[in-house]
Amino acid sequence: MAYIAVTALSHVGLVREHNEDSLVVGPWTLCGTTTQSPQTLLFPLGRPLVVAVADGLGGQPAGEVASELVVRELALLGPSLDGAPAIEDALNRCNLAVHSATEGRPELVGMGTTIAGTLITAESLLSFNVGDSKVYHAAPEGLRQVSVDDSPPPLPGHRTTSAVTQTLGGTRVHHVLTPHVATLPLSMGDRYLLCSDGLTDPVPDEAIDEVLRVHDDGKAAFELWKAAIEAGGPDNISLALVRIGV
Repeated sequence: MAYIAVTALSHVGLVREHNEDSLVVGPWTLCGTTTQSPQTLLFPLGRPLVVAVADGLGGQPAGEVASELVVRELALLGPSLDGAPAIEDALNRCNLAVHSATEGRPELVGMGTTIAGTLITAESLLSFNVGDSKVYHAAPEGLRQVSVDDSPPPLPGHRTTSAVTQTLGGTRVHHVLTPHVATLPLSMGDRYLLCSDGLTDPVPDEAIDEVLRVHDDGKAAFELWKAAIEAGGPDNISLALVRIGV
């Protein structure tokens, strides 16, 4: 029987005081905690399964509140999602929910989060994102980013940028999101990496590709976390490895 294996990990890193990242894997959520040891969950291929990483906005209040709200909403909506329009609607609902949660609570005004994930159905895999958290396809020919960064080009001499142009919540109120959604063919053995920029800012794509080529899911997740820590762990580190198996 075909199945979906999801290996997930979330860690505060070495610099931040607390973890503002959250994860959703089907009905399971992991919010603002630390799991240095990767956890693997198995699901039958067939029913819609949402896997996503949400990175609460640093520099704004209550990023962990925004990211938790979004993953819990996606956990509830996930079984009903059946294609790109449904994902876009769900993310706009999440956006409104984050803004609505700030009403009457000035300490939450401006909170927001990015999101990057996959929706796996019996027929296809859909990648989606808002912000600069990423989705990669770990293909035999090399690592390929399938998400689209909502961020300006980095400054000369810099590999990355911390600026984002679109988020769930945030300071832009009453705006309609334009999520990035791509429909991809579903093949046995496919592996996808979903992660916050706490991994991709300190660890280059080439190093991520090498880890994924050498190690299986659990070891790969640990080695990716370790690489980010050894590079200084400047931000929260959250990732999920999705594999389609038989």
